Amino acid sequence: MTLRHALSLSLRSGLIILGANAANAANAANAANAANAANAANAANGAIADEVVKIGHVAPLTGGTAHLGKDSENGARLAIEEINQKGLTIGGQKITLELDAQDDAADPRQATEAAQKLVDGKDVAVVGHVNSGTSIPASKIYSDAGIVEISPAATNPTYTLQGFKTTYRVVGTDAQQGPALADYASRLLKAKSVAIVDDATSYGQGLADQFETKIKASGVTVLSHDEANDKAVDFRAILTKIKGEHPDVIMYGGEDATAGPFAKQAKQLAIAAKVLVGDGACTTKLSDLAGDATDNVICSIAGMPLEKMAGGADFQKRYEARFHQPIQVYAPFAYDAVYIIVDAMKRANSTDPAKLLAMMPSTDYHGVLGETQFDSKGDLKHGVISRYQYVGGKQKLLDIVKM
Repeated sequence: MTLRHALSLSLRSGLIILGANAANAANAANAANAANAANAANAANGAIADEVVKIGHVAPLTGGTAHLGKDSENGARLAIEEINQKGLTIGGQKITLELDAQDDAADPRQATEAAQKLVDGKDVAVVGHVNSGTSIPASKIYSDAGIVEISPAATNPTYTLQGFKTTYRVVGTDAQQGPALADYASRLLKAKSVAIVDDATSYGQGLADQFETKIKASGVTVLSHDEANDKAVDFRAILTKIKGEHPDVIMYGGEDATAGPFAKQAKQLAIAAKVLVGDGACTTKLSDLAGDATDNVICSIAGMPLEKMAGGADFQKRYEARFHQPIQVYAPFAYDAVYIIVDAMKRANSTDPAKLLAMMPSTDYHGVLGETQFDSKGDLKHGVISRYQYVGGKQKLLDIVKM
């Protein structure tokens, strides 16, 4: 190849490359302009994607108390769906809420794993846990992360006595519920002696201990205090011993999964004493588990009865229409907990967990439960305890105790 040919070829190649680069640049510019135009059109049409904000929910979805956990989750889910349907805008950004539901199987170890998963997943707040025995260990993880935790069900006083600024609940405590049951035993049942059994969990034992302290202060004799476990199904040995003690009243601290067999076996052994249980056993399922033995049961719920709640009747209709099943206990509490979190977002005008947390102490929310305000520990300022009996397997309200 001559020098002239080489120079000519080189020049032509350079022009080709320059032409290609120019074409690519033009194409890129056209693509960018098209994208910008599309974004502008989408913005004008409101088509910019909403920001997805996750709210966690943790409860037992497997095991003997799965029905209670699912009841709570359903309440939270109904709130999420309603809020999304109405539309939510925080800080000028359209928000879509997502319920990040986790199963802790009522197990403390699994509860802390679920809590860490929600923290790692950048959930802005958590509704849960249901059990005191899971809420208490999980609360440390949420506290360290600065994430609000609102329990719809945990009643052990320790839960809010740890000094965490992230820990709240929308139910009363066992320091209220235990004495309310003791008051019923001593003042209304005129009991002179009681026997106590608990399931050795933070909830069951905590409730039983609070009951025992109050009942002793009332001058009633505590004949025995036995411990079972939350997996027990056969209580005949304990009940046979108790039968020989002839108590006027038996108090059982535990969930309905064990309280049902306990009450049923007490009746089979012809024990006449009334059986007192707390909110974990004060469910619609108790009659399925205990049969007609529920007619000998007095129970309490650490909150207002559904039919007496400000928005209870309407909530019940919407819940049953959505899930095609009756409310157990905790659904309205979890429902309001979600709305309380969103109320804090609105007041903070932010979904930042730290800013949301800063708004929680000034909460004054009016929802299904009525008015919700918190004290300095995260407990309700105006808690109530509802006491029930069962008639023909159905709950019947006895009275409401303001605490």
